Amino acid sequence: MLGPKPMNAAVLVLNATFEPVNVTSARRAIVLILKGTARPEEFSRSVVHSAQVAFIVPSVIRLIEYIQIPFERKELSRKNVLLRDGYGCQYCGRKLSSADLTIDHVMPRARGGRTSWDNVVTCCRRCNSRKGDRTPEEAGMRILKHPRALSWRVSHQILSHLGREEEAWQKYLLI
Repeated sequence: MLGPKPMNAAVLVLNATFEPVNVTSARRAIVLILKGTARPEEFSRSVVHSAQVAFIVPSVIRLIEYIQIPFERKELSRKNVLLRDGYGCQYCGRKLSSADLTIDHVMPRARGGRTSWDNVVTCCRRCNSRKGDRTPEEAGMRILKHPRALSWRVSHQILSHLGREEEAWQKYLLI
């Protein structure tokens, strides 16, 4: 056994129709398999052991029954803005940790800008300081990706981004 890490590994969850629906932990994926709710499609190189059984940790699982995923807009929160923007500054493009990113109002609040999906972006501290209470155009800056609401479609793109490190996920994440 390799310690607790294999049980916390990310596992891609597919609907019965092979569409990506979520990312879960290996622990939850194994529970779904044992309950008969899902079946493994791809495996990682990790193995976990119980008292009597060894399990190869799945990398991708597929639900046995189709679940309806309603189109939904996600709640506006710092975490969801970070996810939507891929943990990158939307002005300089640097990828950073959440602690090193701020949420910037494209049209500054001091000038009537609202806190809404289409007016907030992730921004590094340096770019946020440079922009100040100006619009990007006034500060001589350009937004790399214009903000929009986080929806199921965008969540699907998040799954694609997360899966780039998991080779076994690639064939399931083609958009």
